[in-house]
Amino acid sequence: MIELNSTPIVLMIILGVAGMLIPVINVARKEKGSTNFYGAIAFGALILSMIFVVYQFYSESIAPAAIFSADVLVDDAFGSFFAIAMLIVSIMTVAGSLNYMRKKSNPAMYFSLILLSSIGMVLIAYSTDLVMLFIAWELMSIPTYILAGFNKKNPISNEAAIKYFLFGAMSSAIIIYGISIAYGITGSTNIGEVIQGFATLDAEMLPLGLLAIGMFIAGFGFKMGLVPFHMWLPDTYEGAPPTITALLAAGTKKAGFAAALRIVIMGTVALNLDWTLALGIIAVMTMTVGNIAAVLQKNLTRMLAYSSIGHAGYILIGISVAPFSGMGLQASLFHILNHAVMKGAAFIAVAGIVTTLAITHLDKLKGLGRKMPITGLGLVISLLALAGVPPLNGFWSKLMLFGASIDAGSVLWWAPWLAVAGVLNSALSLAYYGWIIRKMYFEGETEKRVKEPLSIVGVMIFSIIFMVTIGVYPEPIIKFAEMASPVLTGSLMP
Repeated sequence: MIELNSTPIVLMIILGVAGMLIPVINVARKEKGSTNFYGAIAFGALILSMIFVVYQFYSESIAPAAIFSADVLVDDAFGSFFAIAMLIVSIMTVAGSLNYMRKKSNPAMYFSLILLSSIGMVLIAYSTDLVMLFIAWELMSIPTYILAGFNKKNPISNEAAIKYFLFGAMSSAIIIYGISIAYGITGSTNIGEVIQGFATLDAEMLPLGLLAIGMFIAGFGFKMGLVPFHMWLPDTYEGAPPTITALLAAGTKKAGFAAALRIVIMGTVALNLDWTLALGIIAVMTMTVGNIAAVLQKNLTRMLAYSSIGHAGYILIGISVAPFSGMGLQASLFHILNHAVMKGAAFIAVAGIVTTLAITHLDKLKGLGRKMPITGLGLVISLLALAGVPPLNGFWSKLMLFGASIDAGSVLWWAPWLAVAGVLNSALSLAYYGWIIRKMYFEGETEKRVKEPLSIVGVMIFSIIFMVTIGVYPEPIIKFAEMASPVLTGSLMP
């Protein structure tokens, strides 16, 4: 049985109570509450959840990464690592929304949906049962379908929500089909038992096992933004409110990786598949398509959307070589946490720009560094961190990713080429990141400073401190990633 004081249960209670309380208060109040009132409730619930996860970790009550568990939820370092990453994104989203939602309707529903989606994200990270994982997946996804089209009077937002919903529904159908196959051939929905069942499949049942893994890769690949499952992403990110885009790009994407690592990676090991080359090819395709497409964009949101696709490819480098390099999975986890903050900061900066100046076209960013100095600085630092420029946090996680692929070269002849592709794509990303920076600081001379939203400034200050601090002293996060990494080599028996 799951203990009531376990991390996932406590997080579900805190976020669930707050998420349901906000609309109840909204209905009960004769005078509708302000955006700040509802935002404060959501922000407080997320901060309390973050404090609890960190406390559990430092009090040594969280076990190392667990693959096998009889429960539907497991309280381990793997789940806590992803929970911290996704809670950071949710906190940044809520904080950035305080100014963005000030003159918009239905703020209570908006913040409630963010909390409900956050419950789904963290439960995915802790799930060790396929049914529980699917329920959490839907709990995460359904609120974001609504949030993507929250600006319902905007046709672009409506189009974004429809595309996201259609592809999301297809993704869910594919995942549930994979679950049904896995249950049919193993007789269980427990992930550990399914993995053990895959490891002992008869030859005639192996094709069904392969089909189930293929369904999971396709279903989770949708949220991760992997090529060729990325078609929905740029249009949805452009049409959704920029604060919600931060939640999608930096939050739900990480939930996709958490689910994939729980099921797909361990399942392929169980089937003794030579899956590393296939994942390596997908990694190169994803980072290359994402970065090349980003260079061609004129809209800041779409450029960052394609950049997000590229970073999914970087993360996949470490996963593809994980069985042959001790730091492959650690590097991927490290970059997942770094990317959550870097990409979240970039999109929250865009939200500040949209709220204040109502612009996203690159040609209109001239002199932004003088108009909005703190927001501009936060955006620049996040872009340089995404490019992997030292001494920022993105440099270390990319260095570990490329180092892991080189380290695996003694076993996989093609692995070092992943590092070459990663370095070339990082250099390519500097082209469009540099273009943005040039527009902000080296073009336009008569711009005057405007008042920046205080909530956006707060998020920018936090993000800058995080990216610089982890860049200078990355050791604690690296150790946390090491503890959260499940072992992909050796026996799969518990």
